[in-house]
Amino acid sequence: MPDHLPRVRPTGWSEPLTRPAMANDEDVRPGLALTSRWLERDGTPWIPVSGEVHYSRVPRSRWRETLRLVRSGGVDVVATYVIWAHHEPVRGAARFDDGLDVAAFVRTCAEEGLRVVLRIGPWCHGEVRNGGFPDWVQDAPVRHRTDDPGYLDLVRGWFGRLGVELGALCGPDGPVLGIQLDNELYDQPGHLATLKRLAREAGLSAPLWTATAWGGAQLPAGEVLPLYGGYGDGFWVDADAGWHDTFRAHYQVSHTWDDPGIGADVRGEEGAPTVDRDTAFPPATCELGGGMATTYHRRPVPSALDVAAVAHGKVASGSAWQGYYMYAGGSNPGPDLQESHATGYPNDLPSYDYDFHAPVGAAGLLAPSHAALRTQHAFLAAFGPVLATMPSTLPDVLPSGVDDSATLRWSVREADGTGFVFVVWHQPHVPLPTLRGVQVQVDLPSGPVVLPSRPTDVPAGTLARWPFGLDVTAAGGVPVRLRWATASALTTLPDGTLVLLASAGVPVEVVVDPDVRVSGDGWTVAPGVRALDERTGGVVVLHAPRGRAAHADDADRAAHAGAAGGRVLVLGAADADRVWVLDGPDGRVLLRSAEPLWLEDDEVVVRASSLPLVQRWTPDGWQRLDVRAGTGRAADDGSADAVGDVAAGAVGAVAVVTTAVRAVGEPAVSYGAHEGRASAPSADRVAELSAEHRLADVGVPVDGTVRHLHVAWAGDVAQLLVDGRVVADRFWDGTPWDVDLDVLPGAEGDRVSVRVLPLHPDAAVWLPAEAADRRRSVEGPLGSLDAVALTRSRTWRAPLT
Repeated sequence: MPDHLPRVRPTGWSEPLTRPAMANDEDVRPGLALTSRWLERDGTPWIPVSGEVHYSRVPRSRWRETLRLVRSGGVDVVATYVIWAHHEPVRGAARFDDGLDVAAFVRTCAEEGLRVVLRIGPWCHGEVRNGGFPDWVQDAPVRHRTDDPGYLDLVRGWFGRLGVELGALCGPDGPVLGIQLDNELYDQPGHLATLKRLAREAGLSAPLWTATAWGGAQLPAGEVLPLYGGYGDGFWVDADAGWHDTFRAHYQVSHTWDDPGIGADVRGEEGAPTVDRDTAFPPATCELGGGMATTYHRRPVPSALDVAAVAHGKVASGSAWQGYYMYAGGSNPGPDLQESHATGYPNDLPSYDYDFHAPVGAAGLLAPSHAALRTQHAFLAAFGPVLATMPSTLPDVLPSGVDDSATLRWSVREADGTGFVFVVWHQPHVPLPTLRGVQVQVDLPSGPVVLPSRPTDVPAGTLARWPFGLDVTAAGGVPVRLRWATASALTTLPDGTLVLLASAGVPVEVVVDPDVRVSGDGWTVAPGVRALDERTGGVVVLHAPRGRAAHADDADRAAHAGAAGGRVLVLGAADADRVWVLDGPDGRVLLRSAEPLWLEDDEVVVRASSLPLVQRWTPDGWQRLDVRAGTGRAADDGSADAVGDVAAGAVGAVAVVTTAVRAVGEPAVSYGAHEGRASAPSADRVAELSAEHRLADVGVPVDGTVRHLHVAWAGDVAQLLVDGRVVADRFWDGTPWDVDLDVLPGAEGDRVSVRVLPLHPDAAVWLPAEAADRRRSVEGPLGSLDAVALTRSRTWRAPLT
């Protein structure tokens, strides 16, 4: 056996398991406990997946569907800022109605099977004006975010209002899992403890009290659960800055959890000393980048693979809680509520847009990152209880630094001979090469495990979680040990089927002991080694050795009859973007669909603009479900009415005719600057210099359908207007702009128009590579309305059986 292989020798936990007072002796909740290594739910280790959704940035009419899409992506906890400035812009006139009814939002989360973390501030940041302080709080003559008595009086009043609204939902039977105090507070541990006391006095409580721990934050010992973050790119560096090392580090596997980069521009420093993780609590995150906000001076667009690689790397590093910011994007509930140079921040953001390129976009449409993440979340749902008990071990040879593109980035999580090899081989901006001849060794007490069976090339973009030592129940009820596989663990099904997902370009091997007979798809390359095509996958049936079967022919008979057990289903890499693992009434359900979907009781619900194809995996293979029209108009046969006018109400997609009603002006090189960063043009300047286009007909709202406007454009700033009033906006980053028209009052017929402000070729604005290429492809300013389309969708339903 080669002695030069990259290797890992799992050594177990470095410190004994302890149980902090939090959630055990204090704020006890039935079924929930906290250890120094993991959370427990009903006595079983649990790796939560939390996703940020801001109720005040999502129209109330869209809450439930947004939450269903969040849930179908594998999220089981919703985190939300409670933004003071949204609720109480005028002192003493706090509102909790309509889209600000936070209690109704929490109850809706509970109805959809989601627990809640309330991030109550009072200061939150969140790219909000004054960090979430109302102007009257910002202007108050107090020392903000300290124990100044004047400031605490203001906070006491705010928390008191929240207690009235939310106190009843914070009890032992309520859905509130955690409460975050302030945000990114680095040097006031005593103040965080004071905020906790004030929240308690107001009637707010939770088993978990949390605080952000990045940036070298000093936290009150034992009082808060430290939560970390990880963004692979961000807007908080200058337009002419390269890809900062604090971003690059998140594409490595590491046991360093602090991130000195997040919020460094607001903090007023380039970085901060890295603080060792508090080992009294498990490593947990609340802000893995689900996307990235778009500022005027810097406009990053993380790809789905970028987002997934950072998240995957945290699991490889030992994460016990995967938390995303944002998971669902939105729009500010009114103008001038955004972080801006005018309010003293180093960044200008759009007045309305907070899409964040999140897995669920501001218009309610899914980004590719939804699929890239939900396969990881399916893995955590199925294997989280055992994964949580597995410490992360790094290999003997680590990359020399963030510039090292020749050393494999990998780790192992293992316990009692069972575990997973994690491979993280992707990063943006500085592409990684195909890594040639990869083979790794895991040194276990029972002997070394070497995989793959022969050196294999690992293409750039590979995110893998190769299982080893898993038991698969063979036909006849006898467990057969899977020695290892080079397809990623995805889930297990109620019939015992182990589901794996192939990676593009990585040969699939399913390996068992030589005395285990293997049949099904693929081909045998050595005793106990079954190979499959990574593009298409297949089913491998494991037959227990005759000496171990209850009856000699049980395995053969059961496999021939299609009985459950003994099966390893390998999904081809082509299925990665359309596979769904959901919790049905009788256990996990494996579905395949290119359209967004969720479950309601025993039905699959799909949102689509035409009859969708939905398949369910059964022991007999993929079976097409009987999809019928749900709500809204449909043809008699259940398919979409392809003849009707989409604008008038039929589902489908049509191009929208546009008419130029105002000629473009000459854009400026600069509209000002603040702290060296370009400022966005004012609303008046956008109105003065933009080309304006009237949309001929965008239809009208129709019950049971949703209208989405798809705007392909290029330039600097775009605005959507209804009857001449700006209702939405966007900074160009090379991506199309999708708008949910049905949440914008009056957005119908010919009352909608689009403004496009051109981008000056010398403007100090950073763009992603493709957008920058287009900018360079024209002489002079870039401004174009390429195409506008209207899509009307409906929900479709199919029984699971």
